Amino acid sequence: MESALNSLDPAFARDQYGIWACSQFYNGLIQLDTAMNPVPAIAKSWEILDSGKVYRFVLRNDVRFHKDACFKENKDRLVTASDFVWSFRRLLDPALASPGAWIFNDKVAGPSAFQAINDSVFEIHLLRSFPPLPGLLAMPYCYVLPREAVSFYGIGFRAHPVGTGPFQFKFWEEGIKLIGTRNPDYFEEENGRQLPYLDGFEVGFIESKQTAFMEFVQGKLDFYNGLEGGFKDELLTRNGELKPNYTGKFKLRVGPYLNTEYFGFMVDPEIESEQVNPLIDKNLRKALNFSINREEMMRYLRNNIGIPGNGGFIPLGLPGHSAAIGYAYNPDSARHYLKQSAYTGQELVLYTNKSYLDLTVYVQRMWQQIGVKARIEVNPGPFHREMVSKSKLMCFRGSWLADYPDAENYLSLFYSPNFAPGGPNFTHYSNPEFDDLYRKAMNESDPLIRERYYREMDMLVMAEAPVLVLFYDQTMQLLSNRMEALPVNAMNHLQLKNAKMYADPAQ
Repeated sequence: MESALNSLDPAFARDQYGIWACSQFYNGLIQLDTAMNPVPAIAKSWEILDSGKVYRFVLRNDVRFHKDACFKENKDRLVTASDFVWSFRRLLDPALASPGAWIFNDKVAGPSAFQAINDSVFEIHLLRSFPPLPGLLAMPYCYVLPREAVSFYGIGFRAHPVGTGPFQFKFWEEGIKLIGTRNPDYFEEENGRQLPYLDGFEVGFIESKQTAFMEFVQGKLDFYNGLEGGFKDELLTRNGELKPNYTGKFKLRVGPYLNTEYFGFMVDPEIESEQVNPLIDKNLRKALNFSINREEMMRYLRNNIGIPGNGGFIPLGLPGHSAAIGYAYNPDSARHYLKQSAYTGQELVLYTNKSYLDLTVYVQRMWQQIGVKARIEVNPGPFHREMVSKSKLMCFRGSWLADYPDAENYLSLFYSPNFAPGGPNFTHYSNPEFDDLYRKAMNESDPLIRERYYREMDMLVMAEAPVLVLFYDQTMQLLSNRMEALPVNAMNHLQLKNAKMYADPAQ
């Protein structure tokens, strides 16, 4: 990992590396299969009652917490429904200040929403129907914890995980190394064989992606994730394939990733800015959308790792995505809509961070070709995100990585009650028809009807263009030749429980 890992407490697993680490040590009620469908984990089944407001889970009776000093005689114990009651109430506790509290904050009335009917039946009572809930429950925030461990280790629990997962905690030296060993009592099987296959794992923390890549090439690492601009041209052809000097030395895997990269436009005329905001004009926003040659952009700036964003805001891979409702490159249409707009030559400011400067420069150049002036302002990533969340930027680079695999997660960015800073509607887009469809979708249990609503909502958004979709991201993973069976999924989850390693790559 090239990023710091701050905690092994799943209540604080807010970034990719925290999620990866916690997923090895814990489980929840539900998990996602490789197609991102919610499937049983500790809950062997569930049913939805009371018009979608009650979820009842029947738990497995063979799931045990890891053996640990927090239990009497350094043993383990079975997971029961009361453990989920305690874990979910802890997540909501203001004293904990978990970044995952949002999962339940607007969906339940309080701690009493979680009920253990008996040791094997657990219920969640919602204020109103919310069909995407099973996907949310697969998030690490919802992993089950033993209260004994949290009490025994206190603030040290962040560095001593005790869960039910495929691996048990062995060692963590922050910023240096994390080691997990095989859980011999793990409850899941694959093809009649107990998981995990590996005896353990070791994670090294390397700040530089360039350094991590070189160590992978030298055979010191078995797994490398992500595309880095500093060496992508050395590694990949323009078509996204391994260059001949690397062919056969390791494996490249590319797959869909539920991440939409975009530019957002502030469309709220009541938001104060230093100058008149020309992006209030829908025709100008349409012109800017038509001006971008996304295929060229992906080929030369991303070596075709990613899908050109010519469709809607919902990314490829989710029900509701449509490739036919967006903006393909058309400079004639761009100039037409520019003439229809009230644009009089004002300079637009494109706010971005260093990681996306090359894409922003490309967008600036394409806008200039149709006669729109633009300059770029680069800010540190955390500051940029803060300014976006406070609605301080009129034109900003953004990305939306799915928290859970449901299109509602993306469409919530355009629901008017979610105006930033209170919610994720950073552009302050507002459309009563959209809001009505959103509410209908949240009360619809039939996934096919809900998918139709999602597509209609996305069409409304793209017609008014509060965003300029750049591309739908893809995962890029490099595996050593001795590593096999590591599942690829659109959430880019690291499922080491399924991985296999061979001492000799020829085996």
